[in-house]
Amino acid sequence: MKAIYLDCFSGISGNMLLGAFLHAGVPLEYLEQELKHINLPDEYHIHAEKVNKNGIQAIHMDVELPMYTSHDHTHESDHRHHVHDHEQPHLPHLSPHDSHDHIHSHSHRTFSDIRKMLTESKLSEAVINISLSIFDKLAEAEGKVHGLPKDEVAFHEVGAVDSIVDILGAAICMDYMGIEKVFVSRVNTGSGYVRCAHGLMMVPAPATAELLKNFPTYKAVAEKELTTPTGAAIISTLAEFRESLPFPADKIAYGAGTMDLELPNVLRIYLGECQENRNRKFLLETNIDDMNPQIYGYLYERLLSAGALDVWTSPIYMKKNRPANTLSLLVDENNKDACVEIVMKETSTIGIRVFQLDDRIEAQRTIEAVKTKYGDIRCKISKYSGETISISPEYEDCKEIAKRMNVPLKLVQQEAMSAVDIET
Repeated sequence: MKAIYLDCFSGISGNMLLGAFLHAGVPLEYLEQELKHINLPDEYHIHAEKVNKNGIQAIHMDVELPMYTSHDHTHESDHRHHVHDHEQPHLPHLSPHDSHDHIHSHSHRTFSDIRKMLTESKLSEAVINISLSIFDKLAEAEGKVHGLPKDEVAFHEVGAVDSIVDILGAAICMDYMGIEKVFVSRVNTGSGYVRCAHGLMMVPAPATAELLKNFPTYKAVAEKELTTPTGAAIISTLAEFRESLPFPADKIAYGAGTMDLELPNVLRIYLGECQENRNRKFLLETNIDDMNPQIYGYLYERLLSAGALDVWTSPIYMKKNRPANTLSLLVDENNKDACVEIVMKETSTIGIRVFQLDDRIEAQRTIEAVKTKYGDIRCKISKYSGETISISPEYEDCKEIAKRMNVPLKLVQQEAMSAVDIET
């Protein structure tokens, strides 16, 4: 399976990871096109350029936003409201170009707002699930630090457009490259203090420390905030610690941070094929005959956010010919306990059947944008043993074109499939 190893000798942030993915070969045009599938009211522009950090060529990625000033910061709970240049240890000099993740003044958004934005978007299911999992971790950590339920956390950093782009962009790039496994080295958090809405805060700041509590960290070289909450949330959600590279690398790429430091301010990622055993997969099932059906939609959303690979219900009849549903979910070993807890707490069941799966055979899947007379349409192309076995035009793309151009949906789908046949 395809894997990446995050070498965080100079920390990690969202824009450093995106820069590394672009350096590894993800087309900037593809990233920009996919990001258009989410409705962000704020205007932004992605700027990527090659830079040199201490002799290492890397890609620096930045989200450029219109600058305007907000005078209401009373509910901001992100410690990175502004930036972190610690040339003067007791009174940091603030500059909008000295952070890994640039922070701008925008309206606050809660995790609940962002979840709604994602679930109503035209992004692929895989990208939505990865993004929601990262946001969930970040909101949980911020909520714990500030003593709030995660859905009520109204914090500037997760609400900021640049951080939404960083997290969504990471999910889009992983899906594009077919990354199934993420490993991470020890994490250099940096040291010193950072200015935030609450005053001076130690590095790593509380949310970052909470997110990295299960990972080996250290402080070296720079009295700066090297690892941001966004970077920590990505690690906490997706990565598994390895002291050294666990697979032979096919490619190495670098994403640059903004600051110039004594050490190369870059995130190094290794890409390759990992032969490690996959996480064990489990099928969880329970029969439910006494629950309000309105709960199922909310339940699906929670389970997918917690990492369930698939969730479905099947109509059945139970004793006394009572109509009911079998709730089934496919989970991997890492997310099994979290999904079990959600089912037990959110449904009326009192027991769950657990089946360990010997294997899960999967086709290789890629997403390709094809040109048709109606415009570009994304298609899922599945291959097995090197042979194309399935072509599926993205429903949302075809539906939007059919409505806009007043063309039968089936004709749009047929046109997309014909275009893929020609190009593959």
